[in-house]
Amino acid sequence: MKLAFIVPAIGKKPGQKYIGTWKMEPLTIAILKAITPPHIETVLYDDRIELIPYDVSIDVALITVETYTAKRSYEIAKNYKKLGVTVIMGGYHVTLCKEEATLYTDCIVIGNAEAVWEELLSDYEHNKLKKEYFGGVAYTDILPDRSLFQGKKYLPITLIETGRGCYHRCEFCSISRYYNGTYYKRSHKSIVQEIKQSRHKYYFFVDDNLVADPKNAMELFYKIEPLKIKWAGQGTLSMAKNLELIQAMKRSGCELMLIGLESLEQGNLSQMNKSFNPSRGEYDILIKRLHDAGICIYATFIFGYDSDTKDTFKQTLAFAKKHRFFTVAFNHLLPFPGTKLYDRLKAEGRLIYKKWWLEPDYHYGELAFQPKNLNSQEVSNLCREARKSYSSLPTILRRGFQCMRHSNLMTWFIFWIMNLRLGEEIDEKMNIPVGCNLDELPK
Repeated sequence: MKLAFIVPAIGKKPGQKYIGTWKMEPLTIAILKAITPPHIETVLYDDRIELIPYDVSIDVALITVETYTAKRSYEIAKNYKKLGVTVIMGGYHVTLCKEEATLYTDCIVIGNAEAVWEELLSDYEHNKLKKEYFGGVAYTDILPDRSLFQGKKYLPITLIETGRGCYHRCEFCSISRYYNGTYYKRSHKSIVQEIKQSRHKYYFFVDDNLVADPKNAMELFYKIEPLKIKWAGQGTLSMAKNLELIQAMKRSGCELMLIGLESLEQGNLSQMNKSFNPSRGEYDILIKRLHDAGICIYATFIFGYDSDTKDTFKQTLAFAKKHRFFTVAFNHLLPFPGTKLYDRLKAEGRLIYKKWWLEPDYHYGELAFQPKNLNSQEVSNLCREARKSYSSLPTILRRGFQCMRHSNLMTWFIFWIMNLRLGEEIDEKMNIPVGCNLDELPK
């Protein structure tokens, strides 16, 4: 039996590689590889860095599906099914849109696959494969097997999971819906063991909210401090209210935190159900506290909520430049299936596309709904202009000196890699069709 793990791209133009500098190792694949019986031959095809070779014989294709990659995933699945390959799908999108996914696959996995993976493979080998398997949120203490990544051109950063889910219930967040507002922590012993076995020197803790459980996070920071690593993660700005926490975070090797500031408009934060965010008056204080601790900030903002106007973009860009963030994502709002946001916009009749992720006319960078105070094209253009302005050379130079003051040489190097390519990448990505059917099957 030969099994192919497939990581789809968002979309690509005919015969061209995926556009993007953030090509990280697919951690989910490494976890499933570790619990795949050794007699099963495995291979990884990552659509983001290579063209999928349909002329290679395989028995099973496992495709991990996100909403942005759903259409591409279904096209890949159709090609494999034409070749007689059994197709299995899993991932957040499959769990939230299982009726849709079943139209394109032989089998789906609902939830995380660790608990059912070996059962699924055994069922396939004995011709008893079910249509659905329910994996829940199970963890395995088996360490990820990254052997499939050899020869792939991924960033030299090790991805590590310390927990799943989040206690918050933001309106736009599919992760909150997937884990039902719950946080599941992983054993610290397993995390430390995984770090010790890694061949890289820089780590990214992929949790959507690393500090969801501050006590647990503090204990973890104490345990990894002796390992002398450098790492980045994701969290909320409110963590800076706890000075002891961020000091322990820095001592453990934290260089960068991705923080969803989301909006400077209080009306938007209330609508997002993100009232736990600090007040606008606290933003400056808490940002300075993180910078003073030596922790850089990758800030993210979302535009398209009902309180946004053209002035919102100007104020947010000025705010970002003032604080000289490591980098900033000026994102437009997208209604992901299964979220309260999607349900609200649908009920209000504001969706431009019912299923934007499958729409032939939908392209990267476009809105899928009608905002209240601006039209959809205006929001898209203003997001793009903000990104371009923030990635201009004078702005990058000012931010680079800020980064140099607070970071080590490795982080400073990553800063330049990320930011110098950003402006060009923005233009390349705009208007790429989401998903496509451009693959040619063997004759």
